[in-house]
Amino acid sequence: MSQALHNAYLDRLSVRQQTYHYYSLSQAEKSLGSLTKLPKSLAVLLENLLRHLDGETVQQADLDAVSAWLEHGHSDREIAYRPARVLMQDFTGVPAVVDLAAMRNAVHRLGGEVSRVNPLSPVDLVIDHSVTVDHFGNPQALLENTRLEMTRNHERYQFLRWGQKAFRHFRVVPPGTGICHQVNLEYLANAVWCETVEDKTIAYPDTLVGTDSHTTMINGLGVLGWGVGGIEAEAAMLGQPVSMLLPDVVGFKLSGKLGEGITATDLVLTVTQMLRKHGVVGKFVEFYGDGLDNLALADRATIANMAPEYGATCGFFPIDDVTLAYLRLTNRSDEQIALVEAYSKAQGLWRHPGDEPRFTSQLALDMGTVETSLAGPKRPQDRVALAQVPAAFTASRELDVSSGSAAVDAVDVTWADESFSLRQGAVVIAAITSCTNTSNPSVLMAAGLLAKHAVERGLRRKPWVKTSLAPGSKVVPDYFAKAGLMPYLDALGFQLVGYGCTTCIGNSGPLPEPIEHAIKTADLTVGAVLSGNRNFEGRIHPLVKTNWLASPPLVVAYALAGNMTLDLTLDPLGVGHNGEPVFLKDIWPSAKEVSDAVQHVSVDLFHKEYAAVFDGTPEWQAIAVGDNPTYEWPQDSTYIRETPFFTTMGKDPDPIQDIHEARILALLGDSVTTDHISPAGSIKKESPAGRYLLERGVSVEDFNSYGSRRGNHEVMMRGTFANVRIRNEMAPGTEGGYTRHIPSQNVMAIYDAAMRYQDEQVPLALIAGKEYGSGSSRDWAAKGPRLLGVMVVIAESFERIHRSNLIGMGILPLEFAPGVTRKTLGLTGEECISVAGLQALTPGATVDVTLTDRQGRAQIIQTRCRIDTRNELTYYQHGGILHYVIRKML
Repeated sequence: MSQALHNAYLDRLSVRQQTYHYYSLSQAEKSLGSLTKLPKSLAVLLENLLRHLDGETVQQADLDAVSAWLEHGHSDREIAYRPARVLMQDFTGVPAVVDLAAMRNAVHRLGGEVSRVNPLSPVDLVIDHSVTVDHFGNPQALLENTRLEMTRNHERYQFLRWGQKAFRHFRVVPPGTGICHQVNLEYLANAVWCETVEDKTIAYPDTLVGTDSHTTMINGLGVLGWGVGGIEAEAAMLGQPVSMLLPDVVGFKLSGKLGEGITATDLVLTVTQMLRKHGVVGKFVEFYGDGLDNLALADRATIANMAPEYGATCGFFPIDDVTLAYLRLTNRSDEQIALVEAYSKAQGLWRHPGDEPRFTSQLALDMGTVETSLAGPKRPQDRVALAQVPAAFTASRELDVSSGSAAVDAVDVTWADESFSLRQGAVVIAAITSCTNTSNPSVLMAAGLLAKHAVERGLRRKPWVKTSLAPGSKVVPDYFAKAGLMPYLDALGFQLVGYGCTTCIGNSGPLPEPIEHAIKTADLTVGAVLSGNRNFEGRIHPLVKTNWLASPPLVVAYALAGNMTLDLTLDPLGVGHNGEPVFLKDIWPSAKEVSDAVQHVSVDLFHKEYAAVFDGTPEWQAIAVGDNPTYEWPQDSTYIRETPFFTTMGKDPDPIQDIHEARILALLGDSVTTDHISPAGSIKKESPAGRYLLERGVSVEDFNSYGSRRGNHEVMMRGTFANVRIRNEMAPGTEGGYTRHIPSQNVMAIYDAAMRYQDEQVPLALIAGKEYGSGSSRDWAAKGPRLLGVMVVIAESFERIHRSNLIGMGILPLEFAPGVTRKTLGLTGEECISVAGLQALTPGATVDVTLTDRQGRAQIIQTRCRIDTRNELTYYQHGGILHYVIRKML
């Protein structure tokens, strides 16, 4: 809390002989009217406004707007929200710390006090995105992958160790501990936070923003949190409020319970499909109904985790007895649990049976109707019933323009002393990954039990399948061991490979060389099955064209079956010891078996694994760092370089300039994700980034990934639009990061074209379809285009986080009018784009854009400015949010 206490809404609460003060919603009702029908998620926002009421950033009119929301289920009021803390992972955290270090340099250069550049809110960074599945299917996989991780990322880890020492309120959870969402759920989150102000202990809801879009997983614990770009997170940790509109809240009523053999993954894929169809982008989703009584906390976390996939800002579950039971299981103190219960009930945040809040709109699902499902082959919202997977695979292959009639059906391969035919539809990756599902012991135990039954029947995985188990928590192998299931997973090749995101983030590692060769030479369309949350094109592995999200037991089943063209409801997985076919139904564990196995998950496991969560391995502790408050940038580093965004800025912002005759860098279709714009996966040696690394003596085997090199802007700007599956309509017949340099008509890499335009002093624009920037909260998807010279993006619609990131980097987001698209306008990419009147820009304004074709014919179209709030406009006028923060410090 940045301001002194104000007493208008202050009340007190006694819990176990301890007195707490809190900003009471009951007290607020005296002036605002009844709030009993307010969604619990909005009640958390209201408390935040009460606590920070200062007459400037938060005004009485903001409180009145929340009350008025109850009348209409909607508000256009902009509010300033201050989360209690910030969560980071290393892919987005490293560039954030690079920015903070560069901000210190800028403040020093401009005559300010370096120590002002410090987080004001608690920040936890969890290193979880760097481990890659190089080794698999053997007992040494974990050790070897961890060794490679430490070697490859030494420079990055040394930099983070410096940051941990140099910045206040900044903690780092070392590599090999678990993923940020799991550590957050099991350890970091408190559900209710406390702070001492003026000798009073103030209790308030635990809230956060995170630099991973799946920060939303914590909403399963009743903690309001969502993903933001690294740029916005940096501003939040430096004391800037998150500027947002009071959101619409979609109520999702759950009833009944899951049927026999149906998993939480099947439920979440069903929920994702329903909410995507309903339309929840930019909205809160709040779950309610008696069905929540039948939903374990881990199941709730699985659903909350997938909020980015259904498009919502968050998917919130109110606090109740299930929440308390999970806090108890995960070794939170009795005092903390008592406070959570007492505070939630006093504040009206507790879920009661029969609660029916006022919502903007509502959906309902009887969980008894959910069926076994996967999602794929390219989007997490494309749910497919298990029996329909072969047809969905065939349809996707027919739509894939790169799979022509010349493709053969099978290739003979020899690998690891086995010979086999690799066929169309082969499952080449089966990965139990960390994010969506390893919050959930029930689905993991189901996978272990299915493996046990399979081994006992004599089944084995197909030899062409790369298998891996990468839990999000070190507790997982502990309870597998207690349940006696680890030997069976090992027998099927699901050995531990690391504690991190791995396959889901694109760190699936190389396939065996003979298999990669077969896929390339025969143009095979193969598949990956993973228990993750993202399956966008080119994300999992550049050679794998179809990717399928599934529950952990289905991941094991597909490793046994080995091909996406099999109908696992009818076709056998293989032949058992007795020579008879074995079907999925023969080895699928019963609900009782799973329930019995879950009893092995106990509080002592959490106590053991989190007792020294910040210590790290001896290798981590041995990394030496200096005491300099500003970072000494190594000139020869290919991982960490001083960002150029602040090197030429002055104390005052330059006036906004209109955009004159910008060239179109790329003409893109619908659902272009941040993975397309700024990939996290492998770096190709023939790409601009690959050429850059080779010129600096980095061998191909040491390229690592784009994600791991996010602290080096030279790599990242060269990797912008470098996804192997992106299609630029300006360069027909190509796939990958290519464009046409219009003056010369030459097709070249997007980076190379952008550099030519910079030499010619020509500004750039991007044109796109619907849902531009969906996917991960990836700040380099905005930073990269800015360094390439992009000044404006015009799209049919934007995903929330990416739109905010564009503004945070000084890029103007404009939206076509309804019914207007690049196609209705007949755009070819040869047009010049001009945007005038930017000095008088207002949030949500209509902006005229002039399109001039090669013959000099001009047409003016009207677009909507997607700078939505006054704060966002201020950031844009300063050239970016961090530029504004630096100037405010000065």
